Amino acid sequence: MIGGVCINTGTVPSKTLREAVLYLTGLSQRDLYGSNYRVKEDITVSDLAARTQHVIARQTDVIRNQLARNHIVMLTGTARFADAHTLQVDGGDGRDNKVTADKIIVAAGTRPARPDSVDFDDRTIVDSDGVINLEAVPRSMVVVGAGVIGMEYASMFAALGTKVTVVERREKMLDFCDDEIIESLKYHLRDLSVTFRFGEEVAAVERHSTAALCILKSGKKIVADTVMYSAGRQGQTEGLNLEAAGLTADRRGRIEVDANYRTAVENIYAVGDVIGFPALASTSMEQGRLAAHHACGEPARVMHTLQPIGIYTIPEISFVGKTEDELTDSATPFEVGIARYRELARGQIVGDSYGMLKLLVAPDDGRLLGVHVFGTGATEIVHIGQAVMGCGGTVDYLVDAVFNYPTLSEAYKVAALDASNKIRNITRIDG
Repeated sequence: MIGGVCINTGTVPSKTLREAVLYLTGLSQRDLYGSNYRVKEDITVSDLAARTQHVIARQTDVIRNQLARNHIVMLTGTARFADAHTLQVDGGDGRDNKVTADKIIVAAGTRPARPDSVDFDDRTIVDSDGVINLEAVPRSMVVVGAGVIGMEYASMFAALGTKVTVVERREKMLDFCDDEIIESLKYHLRDLSVTFRFGEEVAAVERHSTAALCILKSGKKIVADTVMYSAGRQGQTEGLNLEAAGLTADRRGRIEVDANYRTAVENIYAVGDVIGFPALASTSMEQGRLAAHHACGEPARVMHTLQPIGIYTIPEISFVGKTEDELTDSATPFEVGIARYRELARGQIVGDSYGMLKLLVAPDDGRLLGVHVFGTGATEIVHIGQAVMGCGGTVDYLVDAVFNYPTLSEAYKVAALDASNKIRNITRIDG
């Protein structure tokens, strides 16, 4: 598949599905038009799939054209190593084509991990690949795992009116995010009738003719039309015959690489989800670019440590830099500046009364230590903070900057003024 998981089953389909859900349910307009406002009353899977397939087709065409424009030969098939310089490609016609190369980059990606104890049928019990192919919008759903993928789908189906229960064995979700923002997300999801079962594990799932019965280790039982497992992802390396090339993968199918994305075998590189964290489409693309530069002897700068995280829940979350907990644990002083969307004209215009932007600022020199955004456009406007941090800017730059009005980006100025005022008050007392 051109574009791999990102274009065909993961990033693009799920984010397109999210946009379709937001539009068809009218969810983002209910602050303005009332809690019963909907664009379409009976939303079907075909309504959602139409938009998804359109975007996938367009993106596939874009990538195909880019490959052709750059004179890249594409061999369609399943490849496996014969040795460190040779691949055998099964094109599906019963014959293997041998291909040799000086340098090889492995970008095989991942697939959803499927516990052996679970009887997946891609209808009642599904993983994150199967959830976009459901025949109907389920009335009820159990999401096993409160990671990024699990929470994104939980919020989408909750917005569609599905009664969602999230089961997570840990005591909290998305623990790498800002605590205040995760509390806000939980509040909004509970408002969409999502039930959380933290500190719980699924012991068994029984498939019945009309639904599934989810049995927790604590003895609780949950009936649902659909059970979606979001139990992490597994590197797609088992069919690559890595041993023939002198390579190995860990138990999660991941390949170890150095700072230049070179594996233990000098001429073979690996990039993307198959090398593990952070396993984001954005970082994976940059890893591929840098690996290609290194493999071809071209100069390249190392990837910047400031990498934004975007979580496409409803509402969405994005951040760059440190969290409050990380700064506290490292005994780094900081001040907090907050802007709430309900105080911004643009927030009122778009009907977002719950969004917020939080700046973490070093009180001694005004450096930005972290930017955390929750609400409409979070994954877009976080890049302003990323740019300021990456260029060594301070909170004073944001205080003095003029932003278009009305915009959500104006939240930066409001939050910067909030932080600056707090720092000024401390300086006045403490000298």
